[in-house]
Amino acid sequence: MVIRSFWRAASSLLVLFFLLRWSAVGAQKPGASPWQTLSGDAPVVIANGGFSGLFPGSSSDAFSFALIAGSTNTILSCDVRLTKDNIGVCLQNLKLDNCTDIASIYPQGKKDYLVNGAMTQGWFSVDYTMRDLLKVSLTQGIYSRTYRFDLSLYPILSVEEVQKQVDGSSLWLNVQNDIFYRQHNLSMRSYILSISRSVIVNYISSPEVDFLRSIVARFQKSKTKLVFRFLGEDITEPSTNQTYGTLLKNLSFIKTFATGILVPKHYIWPVTADLYLQSQATSIVSDAHKEGLEIYAGDFVNDIVIPYNYSFDPLAEYISFIDNGEFSVDGFLTDFPLTPSEAIGCFSHVNKSSLDHGKPIILSHNGASGDYPDCTDLAYNKAVNDGADIIDCPVQVTQDGVLICMSSINLIDNTNVGQSLFRSRISNIPELQNTPGIFTFNLTLKEIQNNLRPSISNPDVTFKIVRNPRYKTAGNFLTLSDFLSFAKEKALSGILINIENAAFLIEKVGSSVIDGVISALNDTGYNKQSALEVTIQSSDSSVLVKMRQQTKYKLMYRIDESIRDAAASSIADIKKFADFVAVNKESIYPDTRFFIVNETNLIKSLQNAGLQVFVYVLRNEFVSQPLDFFSDPYVEINSYVQGALVDGIITDFPASARAYKRNSCRNLGKNMPSYMKPVQVGGLKQLVVAPAQPPILSPMPILEDSDVVEPPLPSVSPVNPSTPTPPNQGNASVPATQHSNSSILSPVSSMIISVLVIIGSLQFF
Repeated sequence: MVIRSFWRAASSLLVLFFLLRWSAVGAQKPGASPWQTLSGDAPVVIANGGFSGLFPGSSSDAFSFALIAGSTNTILSCDVRLTKDNIGVCLQNLKLDNCTDIASIYPQGKKDYLVNGAMTQGWFSVDYTMRDLLKVSLTQGIYSRTYRFDLSLYPILSVEEVQKQVDGSSLWLNVQNDIFYRQHNLSMRSYILSISRSVIVNYISSPEVDFLRSIVARFQKSKTKLVFRFLGEDITEPSTNQTYGTLLKNLSFIKTFATGILVPKHYIWPVTADLYLQSQATSIVSDAHKEGLEIYAGDFVNDIVIPYNYSFDPLAEYISFIDNGEFSVDGFLTDFPLTPSEAIGCFSHVNKSSLDHGKPIILSHNGASGDYPDCTDLAYNKAVNDGADIIDCPVQVTQDGVLICMSSINLIDNTNVGQSLFRSRISNIPELQNTPGIFTFNLTLKEIQNNLRPSISNPDVTFKIVRNPRYKTAGNFLTLSDFLSFAKEKALSGILINIENAAFLIEKVGSSVIDGVISALNDTGYNKQSALEVTIQSSDSSVLVKMRQQTKYKLMYRIDESIRDAAASSIADIKKFADFVAVNKESIYPDTRFFIVNETNLIKSLQNAGLQVFVYVLRNEFVSQPLDFFSDPYVEINSYVQGALVDGIITDFPASARAYKRNSCRNLGKNMPSYMKPVQVGGLKQLVVAPAQPPILSPMPILEDSDVVEPPLPSVSPVNPSTPTPPNQGNASVPATQHSNSSILSPVSSMIISVLVIIGSLQFF
């Protein structure tokens, strides 16, 4: 017990230390547009067990952090369970083994009980006194979330203890399974009536009609609001023996004992079986308001896949419930109270047509590749419409020498070539990659455009997260000339052309991509205009050196490696050929097992030398972000912009970056609300007790001269094929000069690899 008490105390002190950076400034926008809530006030945020998306639900730190990280008027929700000695405790689940370590403390305590007509097995609070539960600690009930805070050994809190900890904050008590407690000679009604005499309870919710009807008379003259909680439409409410779907049609009946309703979010915005929003919202919000009922939406979490319409952006989902021109819910029940606080306080009722090209500069990554296949017309159109400042084209060369926008030189990465008649053209080219591929220079432009379909990129497929499946093969490929013509007509500040593998293409394919890019820019008039700034990007310094010699375009050097800093001499070298530098996220905020360790000095070193810095690649999927960013892409963007002070961001989701630039809190200065301040770097890791600390991160290297300087590009000379052309397939071979380092696979090997390619590509179709 001494050790348990120590870690509890240490954790609380660390929370206070971590939270000191976050001021308690509220988020009220002067002159905010009227809300379409029942009262006309801003919607409220109800923290489900505190900040339970990170800490174990209903723990002391979860409650404290919800108040500091979210808006100052955040309401704390406690799911009340009764102990054997009739004490109300806050627990996220009726079964204690789903939210505590009770199974290891009382291994013989498993019981079978009838709960709402269903036999349920587990550990239950009705079998233990409060004294018994002092030995039990709270744990994270969602197993996909980090377990590291479980070792802080958070005690189970009574309702009175929660009220004392967060004195002055609003409290929401959710009461479920009243019938179950009565079966064990415990009275939830008596407990609620008793506790309300000593604790200010602002809201009481329950999914049981009889329970609310039994207490409504006692609260009619109080400020406590009674809320009827709807469960799934097909679930039967035990008091009336009607389904919740049926009760939803009789809101006038609900009004006789409640002032509001709490519904799962899909009651308002229905979702299809393949996880897309239906064409329109239901009328439930307006129906509730007509009856004089407030309506709260529940089931909001940041760390699951939400409907694809939101592009993995949880804030966009909140906005759709409060700022859609038709209705606004009166509040949200959420595991991540920071995100709805942002939505309500800074991102609602903003000018969505504003378009400034100031910092942070938004640079697309293969267009809006989070929503459509890379570098297709759909991806570029969406990037422009979503507010990108600069759109990008990574150029590849086809067999007939045409420059085309594609995110990879290997067609297997971004097309269905593995399922096409060209799958036999697979070859090994170690200079390009360690695995076999079918490369853009193996096919003509006509073969690509007429026979292949694009495949959407799925960087998090290992987590079983895929992007926009209805449109996973949609769109058309663009040549560089098409891209340049498209961009000239758009409201952009510039374009970026990315050139890689230039030396290989010269030596082995006989194609100078640099010459082709310059010609295309000249042919489309970019060399004679100033409206759109042209930037050439490469990770090969020799490309940028040659571009600086031959053009006046801006140049961006991309550093592929994760580094902690750059030597002064290497920065001096970069200054000779680049205006901008692109660095990956880990080079700014390195992390270990999703916990940020520290901030490097790299940004300051580069900016002090006069170089502008872009960070890549920002994505909305929650698994792409350290836990410090709370599964919220805006916390991540804000930390790089306000914390690290980057000049630009490179993103798969330009819409989120543009929404960030439009938010109304960006220029509030000292009045900036806490949830719009950058997180304390490494602060979350400090909250993890020693036994649960993630592995120590090995030091990242420093960028040296030898990492930057490349030999000059070779001259272009014709190359000849090394193997016969397959019948009716055009020249699919690798040039002779690379014969010693690469190979066309033998028929048997080719067949085996082709089968593997087909199997691998099936995940995208």
